[in-house]
Amino acid sequence: MSGTTPGRNGLLSQWFGCFATPASDVLPVHLGSTRLASTGAASTRSPGFDQPLVWVTVALMLWGLVMVYSASIAMPENPRFAKYTHGYFLLRHALWLVMAFVAALLAYQMPLSAWEKLARPLFLLSLVLLALVLIPHVGKVVYGARRWISLGPLSFQPSELAKFTVLLYAADYMVRKMDVKEHFFRAVLPMGAAVAMVGVLLLAEPDMGAFMVIAVIAMGILFLGGVNARMFFLIATVLLVAFAAIIASSEWRRERIFAYLDPWSEKNALAKGYQLTHSLIAIGRGEVFGVGLGGSVEKLNWLPEAHTDFLLAVIGEEFGLVGVVLVIGLFLWMVRRMMDIGRQAIALERVFAGLVAQGVAVWVGFQAFINMGVNLGALPTKGLTLPLMSYGGSAILVNLVAVAVVLKIDQENRSLMHGGRV
Repeated sequence: MSGTTPGRNGLLSQWFGCFATPASDVLPVHLGSTRLASTGAASTRSPGFDQPLVWVTVALMLWGLVMVYSASIAMPENPRFAKYTHGYFLLRHALWLVMAFVAALLAYQMPLSAWEKLARPLFLLSLVLLALVLIPHVGKVVYGARRWISLGPLSFQPSELAKFTVLLYAADYMVRKMDVKEHFFRAVLPMGAAVAMVGVLLLAEPDMGAFMVIAVIAMGILFLGGVNARMFFLIATVLLVAFAAIIASSEWRRERIFAYLDPWSEKNALAKGYQLTHSLIAIGRGEVFGVGLGGSVEKLNWLPEAHTDFLLAVIGEEFGLVGVVLVIGLFLWMVRRMMDIGRQAIALERVFAGLVAQGVAVWVGFQAFINMGVNLGALPTKGLTLPLMSYGGSAILVNLVAVAVVLKIDQENRSLMHGGRV
């Protein structure tokens, strides 16, 4: 099919990715299975966007919706949740998905130049919201943690917004400091201070899991932005020492580590190791092909937070090893594709856009890795949801907005390589 075919054939080639390869490429940049020149005559087709990334995102969200319903359907049998209906979490999750879809459409309309201008104001807004959470009667307390702000019937978690705004701020910071990135204090210290402010507010909630994700996002963007390797490893060492000190100074965090090391002991099995042991039982029951959708026993009020932090355990029980491997494979593909989009942007001298796309990949990949590691018993229990799948409205909304921004970066890349402007 010709790369310049007008009409219906041109539209089909846009949707199915059947682009012609020019004979001579000045700057070859890969778009999935295609390769387009960065110079030459502009194509008559609209540049489009990365449809496989859209469909993988939709697949994860829809599968997550089904699993949230499956994992939460029996919760009203527990006296603690007796006031809820069997479809309570399903309906709220579906409502958040609709709102997230609308927010993602709006985010996709914004050019990356607008996000770059808003990076610092949005970061300041997230700091204000993180501070508001700590004010009595403003922040909502759940299970002893003050992490939410009530918005009528819904609740918003500012730490989820902070992940995205820190990402934008770090990418903008690296672009502004590109000429001094070899100097530690001038290049790294201001960024470190910004992350430290976020960390202090998050630890006051407390939410160490979100702080870990934010620290890794910032570190990843510093590394991808070209910070000196010696400085990078120095920062990594400082962070590791800081996290070790935070854990050592908290008795209940130390107990979590000890429970992870020996979850089956008499002391831990019914205490700090309870979630981990039942997660492992659920995955063990699933074996290779699972017990079938809806057949989980552990979700029947045995496994706490089955619809949020431990959704993967229910997937493992109902879909077996095959289901777990499929989830891992979808996330691996998504992370790799976002990294590719980021590299394409940087090749086109769009450093901010490239760092944002790669930062989203680091964020989604690291958080999914931590959640999967916890569910599989490879990492200590940590309150992090599975991106795009677990129940949690704020996380779903911000995750989908981040994916929409990556799709916009890809669309702008394609437009530039077709001879257009952004």
